[in-house]
Amino acid sequence: MPNRSIVETANAPSAIGTYSQAVKVNNTVYLSGQIPLIPETMVLVSDDFEAQAHQVFKNLSAVCTAAGGTIQDIVKLNIYLTDLGNFPIVNDVMSQYFEQPYPARAAIGINQLPKDSKIEADGILVV
Repeated sequence: MPNRSIVETANAPSAIGTYSQAVKVNNTVYLSGQIPLIPETMVLVSDDFEAQAHQVFKNLSAVCTAAGGTIQDIVKLNIYLTDLGNFPIVNDVMSQYFEQPYPARAAIGINQLPKDSKIEADGILVV
């Protein structure tokens, strides 16, 4: 039987729906999507895409830490963008949070995200 636990931290936005920030099963952690909310206020950090991207990675980092790992432990990352023209900015911002070898990744263009954010990311890490 797998060892399953819920990961929660006040250092990342609380869930705004029927989900957990992350679920840890044995040494694998499944991260819920993070949008660029400031944890203390639950409002978007800014309308600026780069600021939003930084906040998303800060939020993911906080959940990774609460799960007993770091953002560097992410093995699969999914990034959702409302404008694929921001793809070069995502690469630049991501390079400030990850070192090689980088995780496997998908960048997906979508129509809309919660709270009209411009970016969301989720992933899987192994700790």
